[in-house]
Amino acid sequence: MAEQLHARVLGDSGSRVVFCHGLFGQGRNWTQIAKELSADHRVVLADMPDHGRSPWTEAFDYVGAAERVAELLVGEPAALVGHSMGGKIAMIVALLHPELVERLCVVDVAPTAYAAHSDFETFVTAMRAMDLDTLTSRDDADTQLAQDVPDPVVRGFLLQNLRREGDAWAWQLNLSVLGDDLDEIRDWPDAALAGCAPYSEPVLWVGGDRSDYVDDDHAPAMTALFPRVRRVTVKDAGHWVHSEKPGIMVELLERFLAADQSESAD
Repeated sequence: MAEQLHARVLGDSGSRVVFCHGLFGQGRNWTQIAKELSADHRVVLADMPDHGRSPWTEAFDYVGAAERVAELLVGEPAALVGHSMGGKIAMIVALLHPELVERLCVVDVAPTAYAAHSDFETFVTAMRAMDLDTLTSRDDADTQLAQDVPDPVVRGFLLQNLRREGDAWAWQLNLSVLGDDLDEIRDWPDAALAGCAPYSEPVLWVGGDRSDYVDDDHAPAMTALFPRVRRVTVKDAGHWVHSEKPGIMVELLERFLAADQSESAD
């Protein structure tokens, strides 16, 4: 069996809630929300494959990533929450292993293949272009990255993956695989999921109204795979709904997690 994903747990009582972060992220990106939920739940913040402290792979594969997440759930099913890339992973876990997922929350992504997104190529190119051998400090890294990534919030998000190891700097994420496999990350594994029945438990589908990752055109595919889906659009939020509107995200999750199975998707 492959090495298990790295995960941090907050809270010591209540039902389990497992979070799957997006591309270039880490489990700790959900810490603020996890702390709010940890009074009533045991919250698991997992680093996805090729990210954070989790094992690296030789190629990105959604089904493989979903199987690694499923290993965290064996023996104790949980509510699963996933954003963007992590949302696709969470959906695939629910379809392949419905007995392990009590309910599902998908944040700003749909079960579909997306067109190329130039920002991601820009980020990968900029990170690869940084001269880590001559890097003197994190401020130096920020200055180098600013030439191609002018938004300081985005730079901070990317630079969370930069670590100092002794006298050298290195990327903690598997930049080679993630950069080479962006097309795979944008895709949706229809063929691998062809034999799966629709997931029959409640699903909360959250999107930002300023994001183009979720729109009405995606609804038929979502409903076909997740018939008990409830869609919520958060005003004045973009793709990173949980970072931009954490209070609203906490409220949505608290209500969803507290609802009876019979009513939580109504």
